[in-house]
Amino acid sequence: MKRLIAFIVFGTLLAGCNNDNGYIPSTSAGALDDSTLHALVTQAARDNNVPPALLYAMLQAESGGNPSAISRDGAMGLMQLMPATAAACHLQSAFDPRENVECGASYLAQMLGRFKDNVRLAVAAYNAGPNAVAQYHGVPPFPETQVYVTRVLDAYESAGITPLPAVQSVACVPNGPCPAPPY
Repeated sequence: MKRLIAFIVFGTLLAGCNNDNGYIPSTSAGALDDSTLHALVTQAARDNNVPPALLYAMLQAESGGNPSAISRDGAMGLMQLMPATAAACHLQSAFDPRENVECGASYLAQMLGRFKDNVRLAVAAYNAGPNAVAQYHGVPPFPETQVYVTRVLDAYESAGITPLPAVQSVACVPNGPCPAPPY
């Protein structure tokens, strides 16, 4: 499995990213239909006590529903799991749609717990890592993360759900004082 991941990551680095979504599209015919995606998301959300609409919005932002997606950084599958996250979930295959969505939902539940159900911060932590969110006391100023959080929350809100509490990023001066974290 390590060799496969290394090969995929190496190939990704050589080929670069082939679209604007940040992942390399699959060339296989293994794309999932909407009803299958919704069933996977609904079950994983229920199993991990996370909002299904949020999990679905994240899945769409992460991979566009492509179970074979691979990012430039080596993130894999529907929920774009990093190798360390996939390993922590003890997955047989990071590209197995059910396993991938379950692991992504579990990680999202961890981030929601860590950031006291603050959806904005949990989504930012899923993308940039919890340490970056803690360091910046909010959504990190990374352009990719800013776009990702907006994309996910817009999709989540379009499902008729308002993320609560809505906390904005706070400005921190490098090597200077930062306001207390909102979590």
